[in-house]
Amino acid sequence: MLSNGQDELYNLILNRQSIPETVVGGKQVANRFLEELFSILFSGFHSERNFSSKEQIMDQLELFRIRWKNLLEPYATYAENELGRLVALDEILHNFIAKLPGLYQWMWEDAEAAFLGDPAAESIHEVILAYSGFYAGAVHRVANYFFKASLPIFPKLLSGVAHEATGIDIHPGAEIGRAFFMDHGTGIVIGETTRIADNVKIYQGVTLGALSVNKSLAKQKRHPTIEEGVVIYAGATILGGETVIGKQSIIGGNAWITQSIPPYSVVYQKSEVRVRSSNEIQGLDFTI
Repeated sequence: MLSNGQDELYNLILNRQSIPETVVGGKQVANRFLEELFSILFSGFHSERNFSSKEQIMDQLELFRIRWKNLLEPYATYAENELGRLVALDEILHNFIAKLPGLYQWMWEDAEAAFLGDPAAESIHEVILAYSGFYAGAVHRVANYFFKASLPIFPKLLSGVAHEATGIDIHPGAEIGRAFFMDHGTGIVIGETTRIADNVKIYQGVTLGALSVNKSLAKQKRHPTIEEGVVIYAGATILGGETVIGKQSIIGGNAWITQSIPPYSVVYQKSEVRVRSSNEIQGLDFTI
């Protein structure tokens, strides 16, 4: 005999399995998409195979496109049902394959920036294999394409895979320039309307966020602009759509910024160090 609460729960689960019902296994689908794509783009790194000819790569990419046209069809259907329009999925995937040379080049530039920017990195290959910041950035390059192509839900699922794997949360709508390096990376949050120029370096725990979470501002620029060559150290928080961090500036750790910073600036929090007197130390009990 089911209680009213149990019966209601089972009905809710049954009725809410997916919206619409054709969108099934979202996270698993996104994870498989990235695994298959990166096994081609980074063969020998993200897969055990190696290609012996350009023709093999071409064939694999074409098979990839055909396979994922079918698997991503539910998201195009969702767009037609919910938004009153039809997403041209075949065109989106054709364009994605056409844009891969540029995306791939930017990914390698990110890897090079990590290698040059981190004394602990012994090779670019190590960056591609082991650096969480590189992986999250590479996933973002892919997710951003699908976001701009207006394919619903799927870009956020891609970003979610990277978030769960690395602790780095980048909205797929954020625009990020070339040679982008996230050092350590854990806890970085980059909002939807953030604009990041080339050669920017960000450390762990940085937030590029909004001053307001009002739903009516959803279509406005809510997140900061980071100009070329900026370095942002761990724990800094930069908020607001009108906030611009000028080029070649350095933002110190744990800084809180809600207004624009001129180019070539250094922003830091001043720490105070006070040496305790011998009387203070003698009064402390260090027993455990």
